[in-house]
Amino acid sequence: MPIYKYDDKSLQKAAELIKKGELVAFPTETVYGLGADGLNPIAVAKIFEKKNRPSFNPLILHISDKSALKNYVFYEEPVIDKLIDKFWPGPLTLVLPKNEIVPDIVTSGNDTVAIRMPGNEIALKLIELSGCPIAAPSANKFGHLSPTDAEHVEKSLGSDLFILDGGECAVGLESTIIGYRDGIFSILRPGGIPIEEIEKITGVLKKRDKNETSPESPGQLPFHYSPEIPLYIIDKSIMSNNNFLNSLKNRKAGLLLFKESNPEIESILPSYSKKILSETGNMAEAAANLFKFLHDFEKEKVDLILTEPVEPSGLGLAIMDRLKRAAERYKI
Repeated sequence: MPIYKYDDKSLQKAAELIKKGELVAFPTETVYGLGADGLNPIAVAKIFEKKNRPSFNPLILHISDKSALKNYVFYEEPVIDKLIDKFWPGPLTLVLPKNEIVPDIVTSGNDTVAIRMPGNEIALKLIELSGCPIAAPSANKFGHLSPTDAEHVEKSLGSDLFILDGGECAVGLESTIIGYRDGIFSILRPGGIPIEEIEKITGVLKKRDKNETSPESPGQLPFHYSPEIPLYIIDKSIMSNNNFLNSLKNRKAGLLLFKESNPEIESILPSYSKKILSETGNMAEAAANLFKFLHDFEKEKVDLILTEPVEPSGLGLAIMDRLKRAAERYKI
């Protein structure tokens, strides 16, 4: 199937496919999702197959109306309603106790489900027209770069998938995921909403211990979001590793910088392509450009990617989370 530009006709076609138990890639404000009817276990199983995603890694359920939330979860904590009123629609996912209507395949057998209301009109219309919540992870092969435009989806998953093209994603990073259990709010994944903004409502968020064999939500595995090209974060261990630095002499590097040039690293790179996430130091712009620029480096066929760290606060925490998980796959 070709990529379908968004219009009323393509939206209707996408909704019909969801109703029939098929897969559709669609835009959200965060990244493109690979969606299926979230109440149809057979349809959801196709997501895991298409992505080569391990079955123990749960999915996010997407809804189009706040009032639909209690069809799929139960809770009594009033702070959750405050979070919803403040951040929905938008890049906030809540992990809450699930109702029986939610299939176990969506939650990987957990008694909780990750759920959100996306802040993208195309996504909301698709969910509404489909008449069901849509289960959707990012529309890419498992562990690889998240897609922020339709071409990224086609490159990763192929042309046999219906891809609804809604342009580039505005946020460009996955949603922030917050868990609630036994009266405690926890951060499960930093993302498109700064944790500091959420803590104004919840108080200090607990850091939940990771469970790599039975995660509660997406984004909790040690390596993820990785380009096909080795990625390294520029730090003291890299800059003092003479063997590694000598290996750069015959290789072209993709150099990812935050807001300005870095003469120290550029002086030792004989061949490189440079990209700056935000020349004004705007974290929202940097976040939106992160996956886009990493995809661009893959297109340029550089031999490796070197990236500056950013200050791990606000959206910088989510940026560093993605970079650290990407680099984990290529540790020296």
